[in-house]
Amino acid sequence: MTEEITDSKESNKVESNKQDQKNIESILGVKVSNETYDTLSKKCLTHIEKKEQAFIVAINPEKIMLASNDKELQQLLNQADYQIPDGIGVILASKLQKGTINERITGVDLMERLIKDAASHKKKVFFYGGKPGVAESAKNALEEKYAGLSVVGVLDGYQKDEQKVIDTINQQAPDYLFVALGSPKQEQWIVKHKQHLNVSILQGVGGSFDVFSGNVKRAPAFFRKTGTEWLYRLLKEPKRIKRQLTLPRFLVKVMKNLKRSN
Repeated sequence: MTEEITDSKESNKVESNKQDQKNIESILGVKVSNETYDTLSKKCLTHIEKKEQAFIVAINPEKIMLASNDKELQQLLNQADYQIPDGIGVILASKLQKGTINERITGVDLMERLIKDAASHKKKVFFYGGKPGVAESAKNALEEKYAGLSVVGVLDGYQKDEQKVIDTINQQAPDYLFVALGSPKQEQWIVKHKQHLNVSILQGVGGSFDVFSGNVKRAPAFFRKTGTEWLYRLLKEPKRIKRQLTLPRFLVKVMKNLKRSN
């Protein structure tokens, strides 16, 4: 009977994976999921109920450009279950390819959506990463904002004993694990350890703890809604110009790749 149940779960997961494959687009060899905040929210809750694991990674033009010259990084990004389009450049590239990705999903906003779900559905959350005290501050701020939220544990990113990190997380058995170690370190950590973690949803969230703790201010709503946060950051920090030039180089590379394909 146990084997039959296991086989049934595996069969359902295969069918689910086949369906998810239809919602994936490739940009310069990197997978990008055609999801929305609503669809991802529902799918994550379903994964939790079925005791399945799902790994979420944010994809932006900078990561795609790096991955186009680094097969190991490309493989790392592509083995995630959901690659969210975190960057207006990804949306533009999809349009150039006549793709179907229309909604930008930022890592920090998705994290907050999942936090909101955790509070309303009585699910447990764990924060791992960031500088000492930052995850704790983010926990306090979010628990104050979302009644019923249960952040069952926090660990900063300076803990050297990886087994201790894994054991501490597993002792709390969270439903959602948010990892803030910077990219691609956080994705590498998740891929290396996820099979040993008693967690359903794993998301690499970069500097999101700093945002929720109040240490870093996001761009005003206008820039976020129009996908021009990059412009706001450039205006605040002109030194970022070299980094921001990645976007036009990325779009040019996408167009050249399309010409070769046609």
